Amino acid sequence: MNRLIEPSSGEVYLDGTPTSTINPLELRRRVGMVFQLPTLFGETVEDAILYGPRLAGRAHEADARQLLEKVSLDPDLKNRIPESLSVGQQQRVSIARALALDPEVLLMDEPTSSLDEAARRQVEQLIRELNERAGLTILLVSHDLLQVERIAHRVVLLVNGRSEGNWGKEEFLSCRVGNEKAERFVHGEL
Repeated sequence: MNRLIEPSSGEVYLDGTPTSTINPLELRRRVGMVFQLPTLFGETVEDAILYGPRLAGRAHEADARQLLEKVSLDPDLKNRIPESLSVGQQQRVSIARALALDPEVLLMDEPTSSLDEAARRQVEQLIRELNERAGLTILLVSHDLLQVERIAHRVVLLVNGRSEGNWGKEEFLSCRVGNEKAERFVHGEL
């Protein structure tokens, strides 16, 4: 969706505009990305959070303390060395970095897969709050059916890179979708 990989066919749209017509740098400012493993740049947590805004010439618009609070971290962490944080804290800093550019959409590639259960629940709660309270559209990749049950509103099942369908969460989990692959996934067979 943010053109790290170009589609081999079809088109992806952002607010009715084909993403192929949007400058990739501008698109990545509008569509934030949180990767599976946190990778932070800079000497301090504040540097890591402001990395994107600095590249975009908008560092003056972002406040690292407010962004840390937004992701439920102590604002005083801004002066810490990123590597000194737990992986769960680093992942929330990664989310703060993505939010620093005030994206329209947030892409999350298995953001809790490397976290322990407590950190996973914190990040899941944050995802729900960003979606429900802030109205942020979030596209999350997960292989964890229980996580899908806890946080998804809609489900798109991809098998070998192809969509098998798109359903409301309850419909998908109830196996009333009329799709064999979706039913096999829900039953842990795919």
